[in-house]
Amino acid sequence: MSSHVAPAPAPTVTADQVDDAAARIAAAIAPTPTQRNDRLSRATGCEVWLKREDLQPVRSYKLRGAFNLISRLSEEDAAAGVVCASAGNHAQGVAFACAALGVHARIYLPRTTPRQKRERVAAIGGDSVDIVIEGDYFDQSSSASLAYARTSGRTLVPPFDAPDVIAGQGTAVREMVAQLGKVPDVLVVPVGGGGLLAGSLAWLRDRHAGVRVIGVEPEGAPSLTAAMTAGHPVDLGEVDPFVDGAAVGRVGDLTFDLIRQEAPQVATIPEGQVCVEMLDLYQEDGIIAEPAGALATAALSSDLGIPAGSVVVCMLSGGNNDVSRYAEVVERALVHEGRKHYFLVDFPQEPGALRHFLDEVLGPDDDITLFEYVKRSNRETGPALVGIELGSPRDLDALIRRMDAGPLRIERLPPGSPVSRFLV
Repeated sequence: MSSHVAPAPAPTVTADQVDDAAARIAAAIAPTPTQRNDRLSRATGCEVWLKREDLQPVRSYKLRGAFNLISRLSEEDAAAGVVCASAGNHAQGVAFACAALGVHARIYLPRTTPRQKRERVAAIGGDSVDIVIEGDYFDQSSSASLAYARTSGRTLVPPFDAPDVIAGQGTAVREMVAQLGKVPDVLVVPVGGGGLLAGSLAWLRDRHAGVRVIGVEPEGAPSLTAAMTAGHPVDLGEVDPFVDGAAVGRVGDLTFDLIRQEAPQVATIPEGQVCVEMLDLYQEDGIIAEPAGALATAALSSDLGIPAGSVVVCMLSGGNNDVSRYAEVVERALVHEGRKHYFLVDFPQEPGALRHFLDEVLGPDDDITLFEYVKRSNRETGPALVGIELGSPRDLDALIRRMDAGPLRIERLPPGSPVSRFLV
């Protein structure tokens, strides 16, 4: 007679665990404010609030989960130290917790981590951290950190796929509801590995099950969408690292299990839309948001099916943005809005050819932002790569008509083409 042993139930996270985590981190982590945003409220016809996790000491909610896990280590495990991988924000949370609790950390960062985040990790952690640059994006760094944890005896501090981390991240939504003084109709949460979304869902499930939750991920790294389609986490074949805080090639196993049980709405938005919102946050609201931090608010310009008048809270998850990236942010925003376009123009090598292009082709509000000869194959013509910024996206059709009517041979480079991706 054969015996059958039932598989152990998958670990889960409850609202009680989130409450316990909130009590555990309270002495070290001050609450961040929940603020009404007039710009987004006017634009959507809703009452839009921002949970300002960019105002954490490490400028990200990631501190919550890291501190919760590390503070629960035994004396023996704390003495052995910890190891983690991160795109930057989790690393800062681990560095803060380790410096505060007297624990040493070895932290793996991908090469795509902005310099600003690398320097912040080192400054926050001080002598409590060693930084290792490994891999081109998070998942490669994660593999290296896991291998080191197995051989070193250090405790692995996952950025999202662990119960204590998920419970810690869930304290942000718990705190928000208390500050708001009411339950929102809609909660919009950015998604990378799924820790913040899973923790939010776990707490709301037991405390306020009627809240509609929307997860938002970047178009270039839709790991949760892919998992929802397949029914289990899958590896993405390619990841766009621009939204570095959410550029995860595979959603967490535990986070996905928790998310799938609650079946939230999941939306993906293009990176250009994120850039437009980053600029609006900076120029109109005075908020410095990193790409992942702007995911939730950027999604409000999409059709999410939120009724007018709804109370909506967006998790502004982080503000670790390197100022040197703003040139790329502006470029991507202009392309997304249809205000910037690139063309290959075959100029005849004769006097007045460029003057004709300027006088007869460009509109009064158009501007050349790039002009570069790409090759000179003969003496008669010289193809040039020309970038044009329009006064308005509506001016494109007229520009194309003037190009077609003139004698020059002009080819438009569509957004998303290999050459245009290189330029952006």
